[in-house]
Amino acid sequence: MKEVMAIVRQNKVNATKKALLEAGIPAFTCRKVLGRGKKLLDMTMLSSFVESGEIPLSPVGEYLTEMNRLIPKRAFTLIIEDEDVYKAIDTIMDTNSTGNPGDGKIFVLPVYENYQVRSGDNSKDAY
Repeated sequence: MKEVMAIVRQNKVNATKKALLEAGIPAFTCRKVLGRGKKLLDMTMLSSFVESGEIPLSPVGEYLTEMNRLIPKRAFTLIIEDEDVYKAIDTIMDTNSTGNPGDGKIFVLPVYENYQVRSGDNSKDAY
């Protein structure tokens, strides 16, 4: 089993939920998170917005202000069988890729054990 954790834009939550369901991956956790990437600010992008006095509400505007603040995102966590990992990754990438900085990040981690609190079942029977 694997844990797939995806950090995505908050405006992509509904599309991501729908795409995962259509891909046969209905179970996940989604939570609000704040964070920022490691990219540096490209000052050439900033000049036109400084002149106009406005920073747009868009991926470009998000990029320009990221150095100074934490960006609201959503974190999806999926616990899935090994053979479904690439289906989940492809689904999340296809749904969330806009070609702009800040589209998100996906991490894959091993899951060694899991337990269902209600019944005490462990391993495959618990999820």
